Amino acid sequence: MDGDRRGWRACLLGGAVFAVCMAGTTLPTPLYPLYQEKFAFSELTVTIVYAVYAFGVIGVLLLMGNASDAVGRRPVLLWGLGFAAASAVCFLCATGLGWLYAGRLLSGLSAGLFTGAATAYVMELAPSGGASRATFVATAANMGGLGCGPLLAGVLAQYAAWPLYLPFVVHLALVAGSAAVLVRLAETVRDLRPLSTVRPQRPSLPAQVRSVFAPAAIAAFAGFALFGVFTSVSPAFLAKSLDVDNHAVSGLVVALAFFASTGGQLAVGPVGVGRSLPVGCAALLAGLALLAGALRWDLMSLLVLSALIGGGGQGLAFRGALSAVAEASPAGSRAAVISTLFVVAYTGISVPVIAVGVLTGPIGLEGAGLVFIACMAVLVSTAAVYLVRRPVPART
Repeated sequence: MDGDRRGWRACLLGGAVFAVCMAGTTLPTPLYPLYQEKFAFSELTVTIVYAVYAFGVIGVLLLMGNASDAVGRRPVLLWGLGFAAASAVCFLCATGLGWLYAGRLLSGLSAGLFTGAATAYVMELAPSGGASRATFVATAANMGGLGCGPLLAGVLAQYAAWPLYLPFVVHLALVAGSAAVLVRLAETVRDLRPLSTVRPQRPSLPAQVRSVFAPAAIAAFAGFALFGVFTSVSPAFLAKSLDVDNHAVSGLVVALAFFASTGGQLAVGPVGVGRSLPVGCAALLAGLALLAGALRWDLMSLLVLSALIGGGGQGLAFRGALSAVAEASPAGSRAAVISTLFVVAYTGISVPVIAVGVLTGPIGLEGAGLVFIACMAVLVSTAAVYLVRRPVPART
């Protein structure tokens, strides 16, 4: 009994470290309007600054996504915390756009190291037989941390002094505390190998996975694209179209999408993998439609509903996609296939976001958003139709 209690305590502490790192990746979200005012850059630049993060994540996933299997979880996570701290320092020192680009890239490197290693670590720290609860801890830490970042920054920027500095000072303190916790936790990898044995992970897609992978990848791409556009341009939309200049409100709206995604991921259990992908696609379509209405008629209520329903659909569709792809993959190539799915998903955060930024100049934020929504609706509808005709096997 005492062993189980210690195991769950370690699991929860590992989840807390995971959440702190992920919070840092979304911390600048409600602050972009302030940076625009300070450095006088366009909406396109905002989306590029945001998307640089995804390039860092993809690079780490491809080059060192399996490093923690060799050198251990703790060293990789400590490096991740180091990159998170360096990112915060870049934002603290920001005197121009170059610092913002560097900060976002370092943040992406941090998230890339944490995404796989921290998920595995949290599950391995849990007592035997606690896989389901440990998965909940990892999911809540990941998406909950992403949601807490803009909420924390928005509240501090609105109600405390030094809005462009205090959020990162607080995050640095949290990172330092996380490092102190991490060095006290046990290493879970027993067969340690030197870093020189780590090889880049080449995207892999065996023939038997392709029929499942196609709709899963489309749903993952569209869901992450919705998140990317929502988090990068919603602060500007709130400020310019709805006259909402309260940074706490801006951070809360973005946070709601991530919190709803956590709920959607947890709903995969009762809904089932077989139904979670089509149901998630339907919720994504509803979220896109609500976002279109919010942009067209400048309605805050529709924007909030879009965050809740679209975020829930993203979580449901992505975890369903991840489960379906993992089950269909041969054991020897499962990690490579999952890495490929993550590469597709994070491409969704970057490419469509930049495209919206490019279109904002000639046709405005509303027009760019509506073009994006139309394209994503076509993609999600294609995946939904495919899944209705060829449903994913209903396994858990």
